[in-house]
Amino acid sequence: MSSATPQRPRPQPRPEPRGGQHGRRRRQRPGRRLPIAGVLRLGRPSDIWFKPALSVIAAVAPPNLILLALGRLDLAMYTMAGSLCALYAHNRPYAARARVLAWVVLGMTAGLAVALLAASLTTDAVALVTVGALLAAAQKALCDATRLGPPANVVLTFITSAALFIPQTLGQVPGHLGLALAAGAWAWLIGMAPGLLRPHGPERRATAHALNAAAAHAATDGTGDGHARTRAAAAAAVHAAWQTLLSARATDTRRALERLVVRAEIALAAPADTDPKRLRDWARDLRGTGPVPHPGDLVDDDELLGVDAELATGRPPLWLRLGPLAPIAARTALGCALAGYASLALGVGRPYWALVTAASLYQANITLTWSRGVQRVVGNLVGVLAFAALVPLAHLTQAALVLICLALNFGAEALISRNYWLGSVCVTPMALLITEFAQVQDSGRLITERLVDTLVGAVVGFVAAVAVTNRRAGDRLGHALTAVERAREQAARLVAEPRPAPGALESARRGLAAALVDLRATADAASGEWWQRALPAERVVSAEQSGHRTLAATVRRQGLLLDRDASTGAEDVRR
Repeated sequence: MSSATPQRPRPQPRPEPRGGQHGRRRRQRPGRRLPIAGVLRLGRPSDIWFKPALSVIAAVAPPNLILLALGRLDLAMYTMAGSLCALYAHNRPYAARARVLAWVVLGMTAGLAVALLAASLTTDAVALVTVGALLAAAQKALCDATRLGPPANVVLTFITSAALFIPQTLGQVPGHLGLALAAGAWAWLIGMAPGLLRPHGPERRATAHALNAAAAHAATDGTGDGHARTRAAAAAAVHAAWQTLLSARATDTRRALERLVVRAEIALAAPADTDPKRLRDWARDLRGTGPVPHPGDLVDDDELLGVDAELATGRPPLWLRLGPLAPIAARTALGCALAGYASLALGVGRPYWALVTAASLYQANITLTWSRGVQRVVGNLVGVLAFAALVPLAHLTQAALVLICLALNFGAEALISRNYWLGSVCVTPMALLITEFAQVQDSGRLITERLVDTLVGAVVGFVAAVAVTNRRAGDRLGHALTAVERAREQAARLVAEPRPAPGALESARRGLAAALVDLRATADAASGEWWQRALPAERVVSAEQSGHRTLAATVRRQGLLLDRDASTGAEDVRR
């Protein structure tokens, strides 16, 4: 296929002054920014919902059953700290999963150690709530900076906050931490076990998702109804697939999958010249453990030189990634502390429930935080009703109590991917029943305290989110815009060169694609934030449009299109 000439650069709209169109400092008004419709709508379950659901059962059941046989269910809180680590990293390749799970176990144990030491040194509830709020803020910032993924900081904060209010002595701390580490080691084995049967499963799933998302965009020809939405979804899926592959070991299978992701990336850049059926066929062939399909139109591996270049660059240091998260961390610390203090002032005996409720709210912006608050309250209210129905059965025997908690663990992970509130319906009775591992509690008091703490945590936590502004969201959007414009200029310059260096054009194309994904994510986050200057919406749209046009030009320059135009007589795939 012949190379296409680069398009003539189009003039970019001039950025608005800092204060808006007329130089005034304008603030976005929050009035119509709180969604109600759709917050509780159920979505499709995750493709791998059963993996965390089965893993948590396999990780929690043996320690709990052993403690049940020994008559020491009062120690289950410490083993669960390690067992719940099995919930993490299910979307990562096994080489990366081994590292991530190890860090999760160590991080969980470190947070538990701080909580147990605090509990052994003081019984002052205000001091303990303060420690819990600081721990919650640190866990939130670290999970977001490392992009740990679900369930992120919520499980860590649940364990450490509850541990703060368990009577403790310094002499007991080492033994309790040893139980957590032992259960964490077992959870690590559970998380790694599926790799024995399907060693490249996560990479294959990520690649298949990218192909299907690119096919959905190609079906619109890049101009049909919903093309902007499908383009954003496809770009995010392709970017996620690259992140997954780049964290996997270098093998022939990974190289073959990289070629397929390149095809998805090309379809994103030039949807009108792509056959969506071929992409879907490749995605279907990635199921199971069969051979990876090979696109027959690739002549050599020059286009993968850009992958090698990205592998050599590395990620920014952790402290640089933590900087932009300071407002979110401040919100978490303030909201959790105030929620705990308010719970104490109301005489609730378990203020950590209010603290955890507040910690679970904080998302990328205030609008998403509001949505999570609604979901949390609704899920907890329905979950309290579920507890009232289950508690008579749980009081029959301790074995029944353990089995019901295991079933609720499974239900929570099976349902939470459809909507957070639906998973909370199982999490709430499970958290209430766990308090009965040591001794039977007054069910009426448990229900009352949980309802009060849920409402206090949600209201106080959201108020703290509104009070702590995130002015950096607009600055980050400006940086993302600059990054896209620079990446576009570099790609356009290489397109214009008669003979660009091997891999240079591919590397520039992939750099531009990643910058566009980051721009869309940053714009979405900033648009849901309050109390900031007007966002340059027109400049964002213009940057995205020109960026995707340049991506198409690089694809045509490389001659990598899967042409489906019947009038040209070209085949869908050259073999």
